[in-house]
Amino acid sequence: MLRAAPRALRCCPPRPSRAPQSSSSPPAMSESPSPAVSPSPAVSPSPAVSPGAAASPGGLVAVLQVTSTADKEHNWRQCSALVRRAAARGARAVFLPEGFDFIGDSPQHSLELAEPLHGDTVGRYRQLARECDVWLSLGGFHERGEDWDSTGRIYNCHLLLDNSGALVAAYRKLHLFDAALQGAPALCESSFTNPGRELLPPVPTPVGKLGLAVCYDLRFPELAQALRGAGAQILTFPSAFTVPTGAAHWEVLLRARAIECQCYVLAAAQTGRHSAGRASFGHALVADPWGTVVAQCQEGPGLCLAHLDLAYLEQVRRQLPVHGHRRGDIYGATAATGAGTGAGT
Repeated sequence: MLRAAPRALRCCPPRPSRAPQSSSSPPAMSESPSPAVSPSPAVSPSPAVSPGAAASPGGLVAVLQVTSTADKEHNWRQCSALVRRAAARGARAVFLPEGFDFIGDSPQHSLELAEPLHGDTVGRYRQLARECDVWLSLGGFHERGEDWDSTGRIYNCHLLLDNSGALVAAYRKLHLFDAALQGAPALCESSFTNPGRELLPPVPTPVGKLGLAVCYDLRFPELAQALRGAGAQILTFPSAFTVPTGAAHWEVLLRARAIECQCYVLAAAQTGRHSAGRASFGHALVADPWGTVVAQCQEGPGLCLAHLDLAYLEQVRRQLPVHGHRRGDIYGATAATGAGTGAGT
C-alpha cells in the first residue's frame, strides 16, 4: 500500500495525501516578508548548458511573491532583498514572478518602461546572481526585442541566469492573455506584446531539468506535456494571475499540471494591488510530482522554500508510469480526422 509522504511546514494547513513515501525530503518552509521589504508545440534545439550546472541535481529552491508597481527601483529593492534572503537560507535557485521588473499602469506605459536584454535591469540581476551564487529564474521580463523598431511591441520573456550571471535561456511567452471578466478590468496582452515562436527544451540546472513557461501558458496542458516529453523534471509558471481567475483556478491548474506531468511545479506570483486598476491573486506555491502543495506563501511579499527530491520524482514515475501509457498515435489521428468529420465529409 502507498504510504503518506512527509508534509512540509508551510503557511497553510497540510492536506491529506496518499503519495509514495519520499526518501529524504526535509521540510519546506514559508516566510513572511520582513518589515524592510516593501498538437504539442514544437521544441527548438537545446540551449547551451552552463558550466554552473551541478552533477547531482535537486535541493533547496525559493519561490518569491512580490507586489510590483511601475516604480522599477522599488521593485528592484523588493526582489533583490528576497533573493539575498533566499540565498542566505541555502537556496540553489530562486524563482521570481512575471512582471518582476515592473507592472505598468497601461499598455503604453509598459512600452515606455520596457528594456532590451542588455539593459540596466538584466545587468543588475546578472550581478546579483554572481554575488549570491544562485541561479535566477526571472519569470516575465518586458523585453524590447530585436524587432522593436519595426513592430513597436515587446515580448514577455522568461529569463534564466546561472550562478555566474550568464544568460542561459530566454523563453518568450507563447500564449498571450486577452480576457474581459465580469467585475474585473479587461486585459489585452496581445495589443502591445508579440507572441513567442518556440518552446525551449528543458534546461539542465543544479536543481533539475527546468521547463520554462509564463502565467497564461498554464492553461494549455499541451505545452506542459511537450516539456515533460522533452525531459522536464520541473515546470515553472511565474505569474501575475488576476484575483477572480486566481481564486477559481490557480491552485487547481498548478496541481493538475504536476499530476499530469509528474513534475515539480514552481509558481512564483505577484500579489496585492499594483495600481488603482490592477491587483494580483498571489499564493505562490510549490507542488510535488504527486500534486501535493508542499510550500505556499500567504498574503503580501515574501518567499517559500522547498526541497526538490528527484529520487522521489523518479519513484512516482516508476510506480505510476502514466507518460509511457500515452497514446499519441491515437490522439493525433483523432485530431487530424475530426475536422473533416465535423464538416460533414
